[in-house]
Amino acid sequence: MYVREPAVAYERRKFTIEEYLEMENEAEDKHEYYKGEIFAMSGAKYGHNMICLNIATALKSKLKGKPCRPMGSDMRIHIPKNTLFTYPDISVICGDPQFLNDDQWNLVNPAVIFEVLSPSTKSYDRGDKFKLYRDIASLREYILVDAESVSIEAFYINAHGQWELKELKNIEDTLKLKTLGVSLRLDVIYEGIDMTAAK
Repeated sequence: MYVREPAVAYERRKFTIEEYLEMENEAEDKHEYYKGEIFAMSGAKYGHNMICLNIATALKSKLKGKPCRPMGSDMRIHIPKNTLFTYPDISVICGDPQFLNDDQWNLVNPAVIFEVLSPSTKSYDRGDKFKLYRDIASLREYILVDAESVSIEAFYINAHGQWELKELKNIEDTLKLKTLGVSLRLDVIYEGIDMTAAK
């Protein structure tokens, strides 16, 4: 999803988490929350949506019978350590889901997060947002998928507890998700995407 500047209607003051959740549960559009500020989110292009669908469909099939399952962009993630509420393009839960106050709305224990990049969010997703995501104790892999070129940045925690990066740029490459024990071919992830039209 695309993140915009703080929504005009919400710029006047800081909001509590409780106020944000009350407004968000009644809102027609999605908003992020961070340290009292509320940020409007807009929709995404065709290619972005196709990539998300390709990944979710492949994951659902490959994870059948396993204790992990993918969730779409309507699943809100909360990070208590830094207050962020956000909507990743795809999150994967392993084991029992845990929620803020058992509310079934705000997941706190994703194991893997995918973000499909857009020109307006690339820097945010690679930088500040990744720093915020690293406060999730359960998170083991963070995957960035470029929607306008064949390019995937796969971050994972190594044996020493440090984040490492593996880059994939060939359509014949395979993304190996160690946490989930499955692999996704890039030609499956990018199926149906015309890169000349994506830009």
